[in-house]
Amino acid sequence: MKKFIILLLASLALAGCSDKTKKTQSIVRINISSEPDSLDPWQSAASDTESIFFNVFEGLLKPSASGALVPGIAENYSVSEDKLSYTFKIKNNVVFHNGQKLTSKDVLYSYNRFTGLDGNKPVSNKFTSVKSVSAPDDYTFVVKLSKPDAAFAALNTMAILPEGYDNQAEKPVGTGPYKFVSYTPGQKVVFEKNTDYYNAEKMPSIDVVEVYIMLNSASVISALRSNQLDIAYFINGQDAKTLERDYNVTSCAQNMVQLFGLNNSYGPLENLKVRQAINYAVNKNDIIDGVWSGYATELYTNFSPAFKEFYNDSLSDYYTFNLDKAKLLMKQAGYENGFDLVITVPSNYEPHVQAAEILVSQLEKINIRAKLELVEWGTWLDKVYTKAQFQSTVIAFNGKLEPNDILTRYVSTNKRDFIKFNNKEFDSLMTSARSEKNISRRVQMYKDCQKLLTENAASVFICDPNLIVATKKNLHGYTFYPITFIDFSTWRYE
Repeated sequence: MKKFIILLLASLALAGCSDKTKKTQSIVRINISSEPDSLDPWQSAASDTESIFFNVFEGLLKPSASGALVPGIAENYSVSEDKLSYTFKIKNNVVFHNGQKLTSKDVLYSYNRFTGLDGNKPVSNKFTSVKSVSAPDDYTFVVKLSKPDAAFAALNTMAILPEGYDNQAEKPVGTGPYKFVSYTPGQKVVFEKNTDYYNAEKMPSIDVVEVYIMLNSASVISALRSNQLDIAYFINGQDAKTLERDYNVTSCAQNMVQLFGLNNSYGPLENLKVRQAINYAVNKNDIIDGVWSGYATELYTNFSPAFKEFYNDSLSDYYTFNLDKAKLLMKQAGYENGFDLVITVPSNYEPHVQAAEILVSQLEKINIRAKLELVEWGTWLDKVYTKAQFQSTVIAFNGKLEPNDILTRYVSTNKRDFIKFNNKEFDSLMTSARSEKNISRRVQMYKDCQKLLTENAASVFICDPNLIVATKKNLHGYTFYPITFIDFSTWRYE
């Protein structure tokens, strides 16, 4: 009996040592403002969803913090002299989160799905220039184009998925530095560090990231102050000023465009003078000050100066606030007495709701009787963005690395041309720009496209709101990107 007690005490002592040496997991908790629209990256269209799942999925290439395209699962790539053939060398140490080793067969499978070359409906309508794809060996992948396509390089950031795995919508599997763990609708999405990540230099420091779905900005600030969050993401300027003493508060222009989207096929909005009148009637500074507390850049086209090379700065002040001119245009258009207008807004995006409320009061001054229709995010995506069943809306589009990806939503043949903009010159310029090899001519074409959007008052392009983030004092490494990407891998506690 005595011997048994001694052994028991020894084992308890060892267990105690084991508990003390066991490493505590590092956790970061952050918020986003909308539910994931799909866990499958090929089905998702929402920027919030993309911003967190960029940590799970990777393409052949990926964006850097400066906006450059850098290697993802591709070691490198080369382009033929005629710009019609792209050859990618695939890294040989990449493993999917389900343990499946990645080879060029998975890349081939993914690109066949992207393009529809496998006979199925294409995942994307952006790969129309792709003529063929092939995998000569396990770590080489070749794409041949039917014509030069300057926008093609940026398309290679699309997620490569494992061939034969068909459960992405419930348990997504990628190759990124973080693995998906769970999604609780209405509450949170949980990720954990991928300890088998192929890039040792980019191995994350944080073990677990919990992303909480929080619709109300006051709740976000309260959660940060009560230690329920470690990072408050996309906070407003007013809150930023109150948090500066106790938290690290940083901000950056985010290459995003908040716009008052006008359905060009809806009744009065078909009339150019009416759309121009609305542009003159909107005082953007009221929205910048009232919604963003001054943390935003006024815009006049669907481009931000953060995308410096392609931004058409000659459009600055194209529509200066002028109520008299707005009223005159309404009279000339035959709408001196105004009309009724519904502004359909996703209810979970508080800044868009606030902007819409300001717009209601501004439009009243030119006799446009506007009212808000608040809808859930999924309803907005279906009703407004997909089916164009709306009159007007307030939304923001996240930045892209390729100008074609920003402007293509206004091409009349694009099913995502949700404002129903229809301009033959614009369509022609967009087609020409994709195949233009000379970069300076291509830049000018995209600037001309911006001018057409502005001249034709396609919508009211309001501002590029700064992304403001507050983090705990001991949490460092938050990195801003010119696209919507919350990069977990750069965070660290110190």
